[in-house]
Amino acid sequence: METGVKEVELRDLWRRYKDDGDEGARERLVVAYSPMVKFVAGRLGAGLPSHVEDADLISYGLFGLIGAIERFEPERGIKFETFAMTRIRGAIIDELRSLDWVPRSVRSRAREIETAQAKLEHELQRAPTEAELAAKLNLTEEELQAALLEIANSSVYALDELWTVSDSSGDQVSLLDTIADDRAADPQEALASTEVKDLLTEAIGGLPEREQLVVALYYYENLTLREIGEVLGVTESRVSQLHTKAVMRLKSSLQQG
Repeated sequence: METGVKEVELRDLWRRYKDDGDEGARERLVVAYSPMVKFVAGRLGAGLPSHVEDADLISYGLFGLIGAIERFEPERGIKFETFAMTRIRGAIIDELRSLDWVPRSVRSRAREIETAQAKLEHELQRAPTEAELAAKLNLTEEELQAALLEIANSSVYALDELWTVSDSSGDQVSLLDTIADDRAADPQEALASTEVKDLLTEAIGGLPEREQLVVALYYYENLTLREIGEVLGVTESRVSQLHTKAVMRLKSSLQQG
């Protein structure tokens, strides 16, 4: 993400804050990286109910950014943007969950769909079709699609959460953060991270082609749901349904793995 501050100036701010404890430098770092908060809040807010205010999401994310700045260790050789993105997103999601605004009925329906999906995949040894999943749930396909859309609009389902693990302090950190640089490698830690990423890669490979494409376009090409809909020739709501199904499948696959 562009910060609008030159790299040399950022390095100087990091040095002054980390080496000298300069609180003024810390505040300037918060301002410099604040566009990241707006970006993450915008991505998360796109799939949330209209009563969730963007300003609130940005406020929650700023706490994550401040925490990331305080915890970041420049000497590890990891890009701060990589390190901070997960913490900003995590701070927003944690706050949303603490508000518990998702209806109990939606949570219950999500668990039912996850369970049915996992059972069918085990029985069929492949991803079930929507017709098969709907039949398993005693729903019509239209009712299943409506349920998926309701879950998508009421949840913070995100593939990013599958890429996180707990560090020694108990915080959720990106898998990218756990890979030590060449100057201070930790083979055991790197191996564990690689194994988890391999599991996720394998799980994504097992998704139906359309869901794989949604995952690739959303998470790797940074397209919005609306833009993906234009690529696939379907509505934004349909893309939202496909995204929710993909994340449910991946969650189930990783839990079984």
